[in-house]
Amino acid sequence: EGMTPPKRILFPPEKICMVWQQRQRAGAGLFNVGNTCFLNAVLQCLTYTPPLANYLLSREHSRACHQRGFCMMCIMEAHVNKVLHSSVSAILPLAVLKVFRCIGEHFQPGREEDAHDFLCCTVNAMQRACLSASSDLDISSQSTTIVHQIFGGFLRSRVTCFSCKAISDSYEAFLDVPLDIKAASSLTAALEDFVTPEHLDGENCFKCDTCKKNVAASKRFTVHCAPKVLTVCLKRFDCFTGGKISKVVEYPEYLNLRPYMSQADGEPLQYSLYAVLVHSGVSCHGGHYFCYTKASNGLWYQMDDESVELRCIDIALRQQAYLLFYAR
Repeated sequence: EGMTPPKRILFPPEKICMVWQQRQRAGAGLFNVGNTCFLNAVLQCLTYTPPLANYLLSREHSRACHQRGFCMMCIMEAHVNKVLHSSVSAILPLAVLKVFRCIGEHFQPGREEDAHDFLCCTVNAMQRACLSASSDLDISSQSTTIVHQIFGGFLRSRVTCFSCKAISDSYEAFLDVPLDIKAASSLTAALEDFVTPEHLDGENCFKCDTCKKNVAASKRFTVHCAPKVLTVCLKRFDCFTGGKISKVVEYPEYLNLRPYMSQADGEPLQYSLYAVLVHSGVSCHGGHYFCYTKASNGLWYQMDDESVELRCIDIALRQQAYLLFYAR
């Protein structure tokens, strides 16, 4: 509603399966080859994303792929199949390490990178791989790849003029939601802050098309189209100082996204937590990344490089989370 429908559907939405097609215990851990814990933790969270894993385990992508050279979907397909079908306790994520600089040209081998940055670059590279065979697509059609249909949603920004009450809506696609946690002690409080209207006034006022002048207005973000998989980044790092917000931010196992939607009244929009990526350490320039993921057998595991250990959900819910992964 309010948005232009896509001219082309690149992947049929009915083929996306949100529940695991095959149940098994957790797969292999991942060896650290020198400051690669950020890469290992992100890969494990993606490997246990049910709709993505179902698709990659089917090997449907590589059978139809005609891309020459670097294809992130082919690489992820090989990686996920290797991890989940491995008979050994840990493997080297060689397929991904080989294309490290293709995923993000600013990445330096041997340097500790930011896990959120690596996740964004990896998902964007997968999205580009899905678009490689199609050119000149409108924005709505670009959001019909399997990657965007799993991770992507749309935000609505609504500006309301205080003078004439005119409403101006704009929409933007997202693959994850970064949330400010300076004033929030829980995920729901951070989401509440995210959808709280912002006052536009003074130097920051709004040029109203109806009034034909700069006016005071309010601006409010809401989730307009909800993703199948909601990825949340709790903004713990200060880009300028490198310092870290180390406080506890509570997050639930089950999340109702409905209150933060453009259509806030309606059936609950329930999500279930399946992965938590953790940063331990005092600044973004050091420390260690590991994660907790829920395997297809319904059990939770702590995945810390090559180590994969069974854990109870209560431990996974009491972490200094940096990235949270929820599935519909």
